[in-house]
Amino acid sequence: MNLSSLLGNLNYGTILFLMLIESTVIPFPSEIVVAPAAYHAAAGYQNIFLVILFATIGADLGAAINYAAAYYLGRPLIYSFARSRWGRYCLLNEQKIQKSEKYFDEHGVIATLTGRLLPVIRQLISIPAGLAKMNFWKFLFYTTIGAGTWNCVLAALGWYLHSIVPENQLEAKIEEYSEYIKIIVVTTFIVVSAFFIAKSILNKKKIG
Repeated sequence: MNLSSLLGNLNYGTILFLMLIESTVIPFPSEIVVAPAAYHAAAGYQNIFLVILFATIGADLGAAINYAAAYYLGRPLIYSFARSRWGRYCLLNEQKIQKSEKYFDEHGVIATLTGRLLPVIRQLISIPAGLAKMNFWKFLFYTTIGAGTWNCVLAALGWYLHSIVPENQLEAKIEEYSEYIKIIVVTTFIVVSAFFIAKSILNKKKIG
């Protein structure tokens, strides 16, 4: 995708729509939506807070579509779609669904928040939430926090890049910095998860 063209045509409506797509099973990296929009906002063309708001609303809508599909269609049809030709077009397969279900089973409802920060899991975590019949408003609450946090990180990246990178180098820099951000987010998640697991084990030993 030509980032310069995308940057020149971004508005709040397209941000919402593209983030809706990104949150469904259709592969579309949020990095090339929110970060360029924030870059644009830093130049004074948009409001950074509205960029984050509309990006998060779009993410919520896309996640709600996945949730509803899983909730009402059920596991057999979801897995059947993952194995189909259309599923492959969406870069979806049975293993990815299983991975997201395993993550949800291991971390419970909080997975809808933390999962929004992790690569691959981010787009699919709504599916096991729907399959598990998780309360929709609780699902939406955690999804909003997770998606909003991720969008804030990407917006901060785009705003920062505006001060150091000309527009014709933006795409390469977003790709470069996105990899660092993913590593930091995953590492932070592992450390925090290890802390809570260790705390839980110690509390059980004290009770025992």
